[in-house]
Amino acid sequence: MNNFIVLALIKKISSVKSDQELVQEYKEGGSMDVLGELYNRYMDLVYGVCLKYLKEQEEAKDSVINIFEELVSKLKRYEVANFKGWLYQLAKNYCLMKLRGNKSKPVNVEMDVMYFAENNHPDNAEEQEQKLVLMEECIKQLPQDQREAIELFYLKEKCYKEIAETTKIEINKIRSFIQNGRRNLKICMEKYVQETS
Repeated sequence: MNNFIVLALIKKISSVKSDQELVQEYKEGGSMDVLGELYNRYMDLVYGVCLKYLKEQEEAKDSVINIFEELVSKLKRYEVANFKGWLYQLAKNYCLMKLRGNKSKPVNVEMDVMYFAENNHPDNAEEQEQKLVLMEECIKQLPQDQREAIELFYLKEKCYKEIAETTKIEINKIRSFIQNGRRNLKICMEKYVQETS
């Protein structure tokens, strides 16, 4: 089968299935072909975001590949209602963290994606940077059980079962700690925004 026919088939499949259908199919089956088809639709968008922030073509190209690799696990863990918007924010956060030169704290990127998936997106890099710094401070203010659960879930990418085994705490409590931690982070950040506006 030549490349022209393959491209035609991909294009035909792409026109039939929505982003949401592909997201669901990937979550259920984990097919890299499905994820590749989904990502291919927005690769130019991701590259544009990376080039805008990183300024270097080769670095932007490398980042497009790295972001795809992150999607393999991240897309399974989040409820994504709008894949294009979520991917845009993920790419933006990836670039900002790369610019900060701090690869030891992916929790900031993860939590930022989670938070901004439910809120208005900042329009510029400076505002985004301020949000990341604020989030770090708010994470430090969480009660210990919530902070530990959040860090294990997002930073170390542990599932509920693994966290329960590590901490010797029931899965239901772990789930509650993460949910409460997310809510408290949101409250902390919104409170700061109100106080400074």
